[in-house]
Amino acid sequence: MIRSEKTRQLIIEKTASIFNKKGFTGTYLSDLTAATGLTKGSIYGNFKDKNEVAVEAFKYNYRFQTAQIVSKIDTQNHAVDKLLTFLNHYKTEFKPIFNNGGCAILNTAVDTDDGNDLLNKEVVKTIYNWHQKIVSILTEGIHKKELQTINIDEFSYRMIALIEGSILLAKTLNKPEILLNNIDFLVEEIQSIKQE
Repeated sequence: MIRSEKTRQLIIEKTASIFNKKGFTGTYLSDLTAATGLTKGSIYGNFKDKNEVAVEAFKYNYRFQTAQIVSKIDTQNHAVDKLLTFLNHYKTEFKPIFNNGGCAILNTAVDTDDGNDLLNKEVVKTIYNWHQKIVSILTEGIHKKELQTINIDEFSYRMIALIEGSILLAKTLNKPEILLNNIDFLVEEIQSIKQE
């Protein structure tokens, strides 16, 4: 890495949780300078504007959360085990997710749905990526006769909606059992489509 790449990476890493907790609008330049120890000139010497920092911070948060899930899923050989591993991640890792401000996708989607097109495009792309990952697991499971034939698209979006909605409610109301109970519900749904 050349010096400017190291500085860019430092800025991204130091500000990622701030953007996730405070949102794009609620994060000020003073937050960025305080978190990084850099001057305004150093930050804007490495990024065009706050929007560019926010996009890179979102990507960093998303990659951080996704890498953990994907590495766990990749250790499994069967569709049901992959889906259960995916759900178990949220059951066992919800505290660090909550401590980091919640789900980066959810937070950024709410923050940008009516005004920040650049950030919103990144959120939409990540939701489609997530959906596609679930679709590919379900498709493979049906093809290998591990799962019953279902409406894959509908099932995938239902999983995402239940997880995201449960994270929102559990974090906002400080009731983790909402997330945990809905994960258990999804586990039952997955068990119900398993081929005998």
